[in-house]
Amino acid sequence: MADSIMLEKSKELAVDTVLIGKEIIQNQKEYVLTRQLIKSGTSVGANIHESKYAQSTADFISKMQIALKECYESEYWLEIMHKTGYLNENDFQKLITKCREIRRMLIASINTAKSNGSS
Repeated sequence: MADSIMLEKSKELAVDTVLIGKEIIQNQKEYVLTRQLIKSGTSVGANIHESKYAQSTADFISKMQIALKECYESEYWLEIMHKTGYLNENDFQKLITKCREIRRMLIASINTAKSNGSS
């Protein structure tokens, strides 16, 4: 169940990232940072989804760790875009909160898989 919650939250992050990114590109004509954010923000959920079909525990952990790295990267781009004025406070808080929540879930899932795999 926790996995499906994490997957749903990561899909929400992806959709919100695309929609906000699209708005920034249209209204502020900022492409480079926005594309980086969209790539990392959508990659989180893609890797979580892919982990459902992992071939082994090690493969599952690897995919979840990639999702975690993408989540950290998304947080970075969000902070840069916020500090440079491309991302307003409301959108920043909305997205950064989702990223941090997903990050905590990913860390817990990775730690659980590691402890279950070493038994």
